[in-house]
Amino acid sequence: MASVAEGVSSLAARRPARGRVRAIATSVPATVLLLMGMVALSLWLRTRALRAGFWIDEGLSVGIASYPLAEIPGVLRQDGSPPLYYAILHGWIAVVGPGEAATHGLSVGFALLIIPVAFWAARSLAGPRAGWIAAVLAACHPFLTYNAQETRMYALMALLGLLVAATFAHAFVLRDRRYLAPFAVVATLAVYTHNWALFLVAGTLAALVVAWQASGERRALVRDAALAYGAVGALYLPWVPTLLFQAAHTGAPWSSRPGWEGLLEAVLVAAGSNAGAPLFVVVAGAGVAALLRPRPSGAATSPAGPEADARRRVAAALLALIGVSVLLAWLSSQVAPAWASRYMAVFVGPVLLLGSIGLAHARRLGIVVVAILVFFWWTPREGALSTKSNVRDVAARISERPVGAGDLVVSTHPEQLPVLRYYLRGEGFRFADSMGRVADPRVMDWRDVHARLRAAGPRRTARPLVDALAPGQAVILVQPILRTYGWRAPYTALVKRRSVQWERALERDDRLRRVDAFPRFGLGTPPRGVRAVVYRVQGG
Repeated sequence: MASVAEGVSSLAARRPARGRVRAIATSVPATVLLLMGMVALSLWLRTRALRAGFWIDEGLSVGIASYPLAEIPGVLRQDGSPPLYYAILHGWIAVVGPGEAATHGLSVGFALLIIPVAFWAARSLAGPRAGWIAAVLAACHPFLTYNAQETRMYALMALLGLLVAATFAHAFVLRDRRYLAPFAVVATLAVYTHNWALFLVAGTLAALVVAWQASGERRALVRDAALAYGAVGALYLPWVPTLLFQAAHTGAPWSSRPGWEGLLEAVLVAAGSNAGAPLFVVVAGAGVAALLRPRPSGAATSPAGPEADARRRVAAALLALIGVSVLLAWLSSQVAPAWASRYMAVFVGPVLLLGSIGLAHARRLGIVVVAILVFFWWTPREGALSTKSNVRDVAARISERPVGAGDLVVSTHPEQLPVLRYYLRGEGFRFADSMGRVADPRVMDWRDVHARLRAAGPRRTARPLVDALAPGQAVILVQPILRTYGWRAPYTALVKRRSVQWERALERDDRLRRVDAFPRFGLGTPPRGVRAVVYRVQGG
């Protein structure tokens, strides 16, 4: 009896403690302070590699953003992307400058903003427990940590993807019409940020079917959907001609068709992309499955009440949204390959939101998994960020040589030219790629690039470039370090072949003398990026 009494007393003592914890967690001042603390910790985590050098795509970002604002949409006909991120980056650079840390700071801001937005989204849809889980996971999510320190649109796209999922659930699943306009706005911003957001919006249409099936006011739901999606379509319509041009002439020639494993890859990358991702998917998936368990026959609502029934409908809609949008992206890449792990930014927000709901429903097990995920995810990813490209180092070594105004830089990996130009700006170099002279190397011209590269034989292309140089001037041949790239697409295989052919052609040109080559790595592990070979035009 004494032991039973002690147990009852212990339970009674724990209940007030739990009540105090719950009161603290739900009070506005405590919530604000806790979220500020998470943001501060995440800021520390996501600025360890803030000054890492740019890689190919970051050079493109800064190059495109350097154009006058009104010219950016036209420039993007060569690139293949929508204009919103570049327009924002243009304004950001005007204020803080084009340096690595400065431009990475924009992405850091987007990644940090995801923390309170994730808290609001999950809490408003599934309660305080889900809100705090979402905030904690958003604060250390490895995909967000990496892309917070990249001058690209992926942190912004993750934020917008989360907002699309949350506002959709409020507007069409919980039927709060106040969210119709916000949904239309964030969906429009998303499709103007990345083309894969079109798959996300298409996924919301599948989720709309799920919401319609569970709705008691189907006619009103259809009317609201027509208004919201009609607004998105009308706002996006001016960009459609450019999108169609890009689809026909740019695309992603560097990409290969994903196999069936690509579907799993998409979910795992969105769920963290490191050792914790499978655990997140399995346990959160089990929680969602338990939440979606069919109601007892004849029951109007869940045994746990209308709140649990609303969560079930939200989870079902989010599951449909994620499943259909991932499948559409995969199917599209079977027809026109455009598959890259960084594009999974589109799915990070919805996966984070649904996963938080699943972990919240798993209760104690969910909390244990969150702790494990924080352990796995709390990494600044400095190594990966600092070794993504050696172009900055190679450009610095080029600048140390007796080279400069009028000398020719040739990149046989054409899309490296904007980042080379970024690091060699002010030196007065002329630029070319495997297809010939490039007048404006700030942007990569992807239009029909495979056909143009195939038609550009190195002997015929190299000769007029060398002819334009005076005795004593230099040709700096910049090639991809081929051992670091697992290229399989027809375009990238051709880039590899052209790189070898260009070096052979310059070596055989009697007018040129090879004077230097770097970096040298012998049989060791080569850096990821490029190597440079310097030739000098001999005197006449």
